[in-house]
Amino acid sequence: MTTHTQQSRYPMAEKCLATTHEVQNQPTELVDYNLFSTDTALQESVAREGGSWGLQELNDFGALTGQRDYIELGYLANENKPALHTHDRFGHRIDLVKFHPAYHRLMETSINHGLHSSPWSQPRTGAHVVRTAKCYMQSQIEAAHGCPITMTFAAIPSLRNQPELAAVWEPLITSRHYDPANIPALAKKGVTIGMAMTEKQGGSDVRANSTKAYPIGSPGPGELYELVGHKFFVSAPMCDAFLVLAQTEKGLSCFLLPRWRPDGSKNPLQIQRLKNKMGNVANASSETELRGALAWMVGEEGKGVKTIIEMVSLTRFDCMMGSSAGMRAAINQALHHCQHRSAFGKRLIDQPLMQNVLADLALESEAALTLTMRLANALDNGDQEHDSNLIRIATAIGKYWICKRTPNHAYEAMECIGGSGVMEDSLMPRLFRESPVNAIWEGSGNVQCLDVLRAMYKEPSTLNAYFQEVQRSRGENKYLDTCIDQLYRALQDTSQFEYNARTLVDQMAVALQASLLIQAGNTNIADSYCLARLSQTGAHHYGTLPKGVDCTGIIERAALKR
Repeated sequence: MTTHTQQSRYPMAEKCLATTHEVQNQPTELVDYNLFSTDTALQESVAREGGSWGLQELNDFGALTGQRDYIELGYLANENKPALHTHDRFGHRIDLVKFHPAYHRLMETSINHGLHSSPWSQPRTGAHVVRTAKCYMQSQIEAAHGCPITMTFAAIPSLRNQPELAAVWEPLITSRHYDPANIPALAKKGVTIGMAMTEKQGGSDVRANSTKAYPIGSPGPGELYELVGHKFFVSAPMCDAFLVLAQTEKGLSCFLLPRWRPDGSKNPLQIQRLKNKMGNVANASSETELRGALAWMVGEEGKGVKTIIEMVSLTRFDCMMGSSAGMRAAINQALHHCQHRSAFGKRLIDQPLMQNVLADLALESEAALTLTMRLANALDNGDQEHDSNLIRIATAIGKYWICKRTPNHAYEAMECIGGSGVMEDSLMPRLFRESPVNAIWEGSGNVQCLDVLRAMYKEPSTLNAYFQEVQRSRGENKYLDTCIDQLYRALQDTSQFEYNARTLVDQMAVALQASLLIQAGNTNIADSYCLARLSQTGAHHYGTLPKGVDCTGIIERAALKR
């Protein structure tokens, strides 16, 4: 044994005992950056679509959401899932879902900055554009809490079908005060609204719903009913009230169902369990039973789908926005990694094959953002016939296409990072698990495609609006011109419309994105997108851009401007 008086036979071993290696060739954590000022495409789209008045506000919000401590909230909210407490310790039914403080902080930020209400409480040109840009940034930090924010935002148009209810509830809904307390809504300064449509036996086929509504007194709009039945997917069960569908003698109708009765007693909307979701885990989704739950009818009796579809349309828009945000978050991570990681003698971002992948991912991200922000502009101008018709058909097109493209986009970005991107302390696993959610929520891909066909059949003016939009770029790119002509021909044969619906909507989506990119004015982005998406046939993986694409220019545009 060597003593302190003896000289070691291995002096270098003792000297280096605690130092096995120096960490090199690894990127830093992507934190402390401004999500707005570093995003060229987002800044341009806000200005282009009428939101220039909000640039400073958005820059301030981008600085807030990019802070290290704020980014950490997203991790904490997802690492600490919500927990259901059906009863208190004395045996009283409480149906309380408890969340980590990080979740409440995210909710508070969203509500304080008007992500749930600003176009309704402060309507002006570009209000939807600025609100969408804020949501786009906030969703990159944490997407799941956006569910109650979206539903609260989307509830207003449906609720306005019943003016006397809107007069009571709208000031609470649009308030910028977040109050998560499990108490009656009228005792709060601000509330959130959820939605409960689907049941076990029907899913998207809500006309198969079996929940019954029984009038307490006189039947009809604005009157009180008791609801008996179940709901299989209730997202954000801690919302203060829900828009739900139930059957009356005249058919499926819409109701506003609060968690507490007007007399202060608990409404018997009972949570059976929380859904064990693979993604979107920071937010709670639940199964519930309605045991005579009190609710007010909203809108015309028997016209519940017509009443609630206004809410559904806006939630579908936010699904499209959320998936676009997921793409931006993914390409940010991939670009940051490849800028700081070298292999085989040079940085990954300088290697031609990696450039092909990164540029392709960046093109997809900017195309998604461009379509999303154009429809935000259309929401601001919904009183104009063209934009109203465009919203009707293009929301379904965009929701289908963008949400469908996101999962593989997240995977490819993860592959750019390699093994480190698979680790749970990276953002990528959360982005990957989140990526299928928006494609399924609020109507899956098939539902969206069928909705496009329904719009074309029942409201031909919507298809006219679509072609008016894409024709604005006629003559600017030969590939787009060919695609438009092919679409016209495809629409002549209606014999296999439903069978071929996905193929048709795929073409409509890519043509619309190509046209909007051309109108946006960046020639490199527009020409590259048309070449990549319209000049080739068949399915292609990301990273198969054809010869002639300026990958370096695309990457430089997408890279964070720090």
